[in-house]
Amino acid sequence: MDATTDTNENVLRLKPDLSNWDPEQPETWDSARAWRTLWITTFTMILAFATWYLVSAIAPRLNDIGYSLTDQELYWLVALPGLAGGLIRLLFMFLPPLLGTRTIVALSAFLLLIPLLGWTVVVRDPTIPFWFLMLLSFSAGVGGGSFSGLMASTSYFFPKRLSGTALGLQAGIGNFGIGIVQFLVPWVVGFGLLGTAALTPQSQTDGTLVWLHNGGLVMVPWVLLAAIAAIVFLRRVPVKANFRQQMNIFGLKHTWIMSALYLMSFGAFSGLAAQTGLIIGDVFGGFDNAPNPLAWAWIGPLLGAGVRAACGPLCDKWGGAKFTFTGGLGMTAGTIVTLFFLSPSSVNEFWGFLTGMLLVFFFSGFANAGTFKQMPMIFTKVQAGGTIGWTASIGSFGPFLVGMALSVMSPTTFFIICAAWCGFCTGLAWWYYARPGAEKPS
Repeated sequence: MDATTDTNENVLRLKPDLSNWDPEQPETWDSARAWRTLWITTFTMILAFATWYLVSAIAPRLNDIGYSLTDQELYWLVALPGLAGGLIRLLFMFLPPLLGTRTIVALSAFLLLIPLLGWTVVVRDPTIPFWFLMLLSFSAGVGGGSFSGLMASTSYFFPKRLSGTALGLQAGIGNFGIGIVQFLVPWVVGFGLLGTAALTPQSQTDGTLVWLHNGGLVMVPWVLLAAIAAIVFLRRVPVKANFRQQMNIFGLKHTWIMSALYLMSFGAFSGLAAQTGLIIGDVFGGFDNAPNPLAWAWIGPLLGAGVRAACGPLCDKWGGAKFTFTGGLGMTAGTIVTLFFLSPSSVNEFWGFLTGMLLVFFFSGFANAGTFKQMPMIFTKVQAGGTIGWTASIGSFGPFLVGMALSVMSPTTFFIICAAWCGFCTGLAWWYYARPGAEKPS
């Protein structure tokens, strides 16, 4: 390598605004910078998803420490982050080309401090009014909402040949935040954190001490680390578009088809991740030796997240459409299997129920990875970023839609509708993308 080439590469790495960046051209693409960007945004996304689902881990224990909330009020506290996440994603989808990667990632991290510190405070004072708890619950939606900004931004850094790997890893590993918070909170609330001895524990109705404020507090140092890393190491690349230019995605047919496919895959994944524990309690809670919902609810989300991450590189090799179609078939089969165990006559039927649910989560990983490989292949760079943000917005309404549906209909009726929707979307994936001679074989 001559001195001129070495100088040019150093300029590319150090220049704050990488004005000649083009991942499709090897001479203007820095893989080290791209992967560094991916890992920092992925770390931020893990914390974002954990914050998004924090309320679902804390709310069920509020009445144990002095609150007097009705079942309906508790339901709304858990459901509201899902609604907020979808609405906030509608804003974040437009921000990456306006703000750039460094700003969008750092902003996303700093905003997480609002619900994390807020819930740290409110669990220590059971006189806090319900309307304030609702505001804090809504603020947790920023954890889900930032996904649209983080994913779209990362898509600017990788060539199409690696988009499945990059976005599959980011989303899949980021989704681990759901299972992590559901597993972590029941553990960390059992003792005082190092350096926070001044925060006295709360007393439960049975007299047992619990450090419920740890649920939010334990993530604060890591969120600050993510924000600092974004400021120090990330840069923006020359993908710019104003609000009006980004609106053209809504005139494209495939924007709406991909929205339906992602509502099937991530909508079901995120919705069932929030509601599996409740379904277990509703269906099997009346039996002796009923399964503990908290002992099982986190397994499906971790499984789906792991499969999504693993399928990303495979989508680059064999194409995203095949994985979206296969995922749809598997999710349809999983919902049908689950249907057979929603009116059990014995607690032993729980294992059949669990098998069906794990099939849904497992194959949602296929479909989630496939859709995020497809979009960079179907659309231009700016369109792909906007479409990723938009479809992510639609999919993130899953926790709210699933929760609302289960509040007005039986699990059996819900899963019949879910199976029909998965089957319909699988047909769309086959016709437009996966069959021989498809319109967009991505």
